[in-house]
Amino acid sequence: MEKRMRQGVCLTLGIVIYFIVHEGAHALVAAYFGVLKRVNFMLMGIQVDVYAEQMTSQQMGLFCLAGAVATLVVAWLLVLLRERICAVKSKYARALAWYVTLILLVLDPLYLSVLYGFVGGGDMNGIALIMPKMWATIGFALLLAVDIFAVVKWVYPSYKRSFAEQD
Repeated sequence: MEKRMRQGVCLTLGIVIYFIVHEGAHALVAAYFGVLKRVNFMLMGIQVDVYAEQMTSQQMGLFCLAGAVATLVVAWLLVLLRERICAVKSKYARALAWYVTLILLVLDPLYLSVLYGFVGGGDMNGIALIMPKMWATIGFALLLAVDIFAVVKWVYPSYKRSFAEQD
C-alpha cells in the first residue's frame, strides 16, 4: 500500500514538475522577448499566452523550442546525477527523481516526433518556423530513441538496483 501511494504521489509531482520546467522555459523566453501576456492554469495543465503578433518568426520558433530544450537539459542532468540520487535514503526522493527523469526524457521527444500531428501541432507549429518540420520530426524521433536507450541501459537499472538494495 505504501509503495502504491509513493508511486502515485511521485508520478503526480513528476507531471507537475514537467509543466513547471517546460512552461517555465516558455515563460522565460516570452518575458525576455517582452511578449508575455499571461500564464493560464487549465484543467489539463499550464499554458503560456503571448502577444504572438509582436513576435518575429524566429522569436516564435525559439519560444516554442524552449520548453523541449529545457526539459531535455534537466532530464540529462538527472541522468548524469542518477548514481548520487540513487544513494539518497528517502524512497520518496528517489521515486520522484525516477518519474521526473522518465517524464522529462520521453514526453517532449515523443510528442514532437509522433503525437503532435494528432492534436493540432502545438509547439511543432512554432518550431516549423525556424526549421523544416520534417527535420524537426526526424530529429526528435532520433532523440527519443537515444533517450529510451538511456532509460533502458542506465536510468532504470540504477533506480531498480537502488530500490532493491534499500528495501
